Amino acid sequence: MAIGPVQLIVLGFNHPNFHGEVIAELERLRENDTVRVIDSLAVYKDAEGNLEVEHLSNLSRDEAIELGSKIGALIGLGFEGEEGMEAGAQAGAEEVAAAGGVHVFTEEEGWDVLEDIPNDSAAALILLEHHWAVPLRDAIFRAGGFRISDGFISPLDLVAIGLLSADEAHEQHHMATHAAAG
Repeated sequence: MAIGPVQLIVLGFNHPNFHGEVIAELERLRENDTVRVIDSLAVYKDAEGNLEVEHLSNLSRDEAIELGSKIGALIGLGFEGEEGMEAGAQAGAEEVAAAGGVHVFTEEEGWDVLEDIPNDSAAALILLEHHWAVPLRDAIFRAGGFRISDGFISPLDLVAIGLLSADEAHEQHHMATHAAAG
């Protein structure tokens, strides 16, 4: 299986107002073979502090067996609970032993999702594979290219080159960096 670039996205939600839109969009992107959700974990804490946890993946079972546990283990996530995490961790440990291990977060950077989520809010970790990028990445490699850096450009930076108006940029920047007022 060709694996595209994998990205870990961490999202926060104040006063969440979920209607299934995010999951529907991830499913639409999967149907178009654009992205695959390798694994995700969403944790919601209601106003009284009660927790709900949900896992989501849109990989087939075969894809999950081949891909999910291995990559999930690299960042400490597992497939099918603790048993899958142990199996995934073992597979991941073997995969990265030659490279000296994987260091995603140091202890100082680590966070306990259950303690850090305030009441009436939610957080989501999404391990996303950019499947659309496989042919582009392979063409770049065949041409002798390699990734030096990557990152998202702030909408505010797009004003200077005329791609967005100042109002559009401020609105998009606010949506991307601040919780919706509720």
